[in-house]
Amino acid sequence: MAVTRNSDAVAPIRSSSAFSIWLTRHASTSIGALGRLSRQPFASLMIVLVIAVTLALPAAINVVVKNAQSVSGNWDDALDFSVYLNLDISVSEAEGLARLIGQRADVESVNLVTAEAALAEFKQQSGFGEALDQLGDNPLPHALVVRPSPGNSSASLTLLQEEIDNLPETELVQADTEWVQRFHAILDIVRQAIVIGGALLGIAIVVIIGNTIRLDIENRREEIEVTKLIGASNAFVRRPFLWTGFWYGLLGGTFALALVQYGLHLLKEPLARLAGLYQGSISVVTLTSSESAAILGVAIFLGLLASWVTTARHMRRIEPR
Repeated sequence: MAVTRNSDAVAPIRSSSAFSIWLTRHASTSIGALGRLSRQPFASLMIVLVIAVTLALPAAINVVVKNAQSVSGNWDDALDFSVYLNLDISVSEAEGLARLIGQRADVESVNLVTAEAALAEFKQQSGFGEALDQLGDNPLPHALVVRPSPGNSSASLTLLQEEIDNLPETELVQADTEWVQRFHAILDIVRQAIVIGGALLGIAIVVIIGNTIRLDIENRREEIEVTKLIGASNAFVRRPFLWTGFWYGLLGGTFALALVQYGLHLLKEPLARLAGLYQGSISVVTLTSSESAAILGVAIFLGLLASWVTTARHMRRIEPR
């Protein structure tokens, strides 16, 4: 009976075996790299802490900006401006003007506050209700509370206020938005500074890890020469150093997240006391899961990049004699 070879069945087995061997080698190399770091605990810890602090600085500033944005989100009313109408304007005319202004593309909403409603609110909040009842006529005008659209710039807000102020029905336009605009402009500058500072600190991390890998390569120079002498490729020799960079990045990123979270934990109690003095509450905004994953990813990438660049540069110089 003839025996036939089923090549289609053999190929997946060989492919699976090759992948298993590749995976086993990388697992063994990664554990070995972690073991070498553990045999030098103090030096490894110092490098990890330097990486952690370098990563934690932009992450912490980013959290501060997020909390500032969260607080400033309660200041949306400060972007509104009040339009006080002439005293001879009736309620129907005020309603028509409110609808007309509300149709503008640069206006999100317009609320009409009648003179009667304004006087009633003033009586309630001022505590002079009995004295105000003695007034014969209501001295307050109808008012419109105009909320601009979120897409407005500083120039468009100024133009909107001027156009409403020039309406014949308008007596006074009162706005106090400049300080809020300045605050958001400062936040924009800080965001740009975070990007620039983060890039510079990333370069610093690459230099730190690269210099550490370079020293490790020099210390293992004879071992590398012997390994190459028996036929090992540069990729094989490079592998443990790449895993060393991976572990530096992973541990440094993890410590950076821990430092940021611990700093936020220390701030919770003082912020709660501050909020209590103002009879309010402040919720601390922390890093999201995606931001935490991004920090870890960037740390690992920088570790691998530094290891790859350093080994690629120095491996060519080390050849068996």
